[in-house]
Amino acid sequence: MSYMDEYDKWLKKLDEADPLYKELVSIQDDEKDMEDRFYKEMSFGTAGLRGKIGAGTNRMNRLTVGRATQGIADLIREEGEEACDKGVIIAHDPRHFSKEFSRLAATIFAANGIKAYVFDDLRPTPQLAFMIRRLGTVSGINITASHNPKDYNGYKAYWSDGCQVGSDIADKMTEKIKAVDMFDGIKTVEYDLAVGDGLIVELSKNWDRKYLDEIESLSIHKGDELDLSIPIVYTPLNGAGHVLFTTMLKDIGYTNWHEVKEQSLPDPDFTTVGYPNPEDTKTFALAEKLGKEKGAELLMATDPDADRFAIEIRKPDGSYLPLNGNQTGYILVNYILEGKKDAGTLPSDGAMVKSIVTSTLSSIIAESYGVRMYESLTGFKNICGRIPFLEENGLKYLFGYEESVGYAASINIRDKDGISAGMLVAEAAAYYKKQGKTLLDVLNDIYEKYGFFAEDEPNIILDGIEGAARIKRMMAALRADLPVSVAGLKVSGTIDYKEGYEDIPASDVLRFFLEDGSWFAVRPSGTEPKIKFYFYAKADSSEEALAKNRRIRDEIFNRIQSVE
Repeated sequence: MSYMDEYDKWLKKLDEADPLYKELVSIQDDEKDMEDRFYKEMSFGTAGLRGKIGAGTNRMNRLTVGRATQGIADLIREEGEEACDKGVIIAHDPRHFSKEFSRLAATIFAANGIKAYVFDDLRPTPQLAFMIRRLGTVSGINITASHNPKDYNGYKAYWSDGCQVGSDIADKMTEKIKAVDMFDGIKTVEYDLAVGDGLIVELSKNWDRKYLDEIESLSIHKGDELDLSIPIVYTPLNGAGHVLFTTMLKDIGYTNWHEVKEQSLPDPDFTTVGYPNPEDTKTFALAEKLGKEKGAELLMATDPDADRFAIEIRKPDGSYLPLNGNQTGYILVNYILEGKKDAGTLPSDGAMVKSIVTSTLSSIIAESYGVRMYESLTGFKNICGRIPFLEENGLKYLFGYEESVGYAASINIRDKDGISAGMLVAEAAAYYKKQGKTLLDVLNDIYEKYGFFAEDEPNIILDGIEGAARIKRMMAALRADLPVSVAGLKVSGTIDYKEGYEDIPASDVLRFFLEDGSWFAVRPSGTEPKIKFYFYAKADSSEEALAKNRRIRDEIFNRIQSVE
């Protein structure tokens, strides 16, 4: 069926009073917009659904959300009565329609005889992941677009292990979803009626305490070992982190922390921040302003669903240095391992996990403590998905992370968690301050001990059908003519993950290793219209590493952008 046929079908099926109908009528003279909305169905993959809000098969709306939920309900029903009784837990972030979509999902599960647990308000994604295992539900759903712009929303799906669904479960879900008629095949029930029947259960705030107790149990140092007067600024970027992050700071006893008030309450338009991705240094503008007023040594931010976490640290001149996800990872890996070693609690069979596009410097640090760093594909369904493998092989999971400011410090929270990452980073800053050091001093010590790395993770955004096609051509061109040298350095090895590599599943990723220990990788994003690059240059000084990184980047960018 062509996109025009799909467009006409929607107009015929929708009531003229329906806002979706009115939206479609308003674009009847915009063929490009019409095509983008209907040229494909939103694909349900291992990241669930994610896309712009609006009418169309390629948009987030009540029909695409309803269809996905009905498909998952059909899969759960096939699992049997016990699975239906275990139920599904549903959370949401502050975005437009998030609460409405979460309630819709709850009524669909209830109509299918599946118990649905719901929160009274927005909650962090990692809390959902934690509660799946604690409640023993068969699945979990979060209505969130994480760090995407305000016109996006999404649908993250989890399974009983507390991880986002892997490809095996996602494929089964996709099959069920495709079989659902989004206009006539979705079952629903009145929300209040389902609550009365016990099929929708509204969760108490006691669960917040259980989640925070888990996070606070990760502490490495306590009490007199910490300078709890360290000045700190935190911003939740108008997302779900506000209540629990600030409660954690109070619990531990910090006496000089400050929250960016303009960004403390939910705002689906992210008015004060625009693009709410803490990886983007522009999101720290208000935090920097407050930090200078308060003399803060550490600025911290979580994204709208509080799974991503980023920091800036004060430099000697009073300005702030943004740390990328790799650099924060170096500090955390070093702090956890150093602390456990000093306390005599570092296991001889410890293991950590990072993604294949995350810096290898963290592997060098881990190995110096006798801890093995395993690799996985990007995404915490893969990073935390390594935990069963580690357990089967008698290894103890200590930490997992990836360069896109995601960190998983608890074996019981099997997703990236901005609140536990914030707890550990604030603690590290307070611990080192007691010793007369800043986090910048610690980062420089790491480079001096293990080698200087420069990290850069740029991307090229290419929207729409044409953009997606060009990204495919870029990857094809790179595979057809693999570079043999870059910036005067010989390529000593190449890994193409297209068919899988060792025990890592297939993925559209290319990775190139240079003769001096530098390396880079290229891959299309799985959730956004962009092609992503990861450059890691190794040298004898920070300045030399940065200069080398720029040379490598410029050469690869010139090459890839020449592909039309």
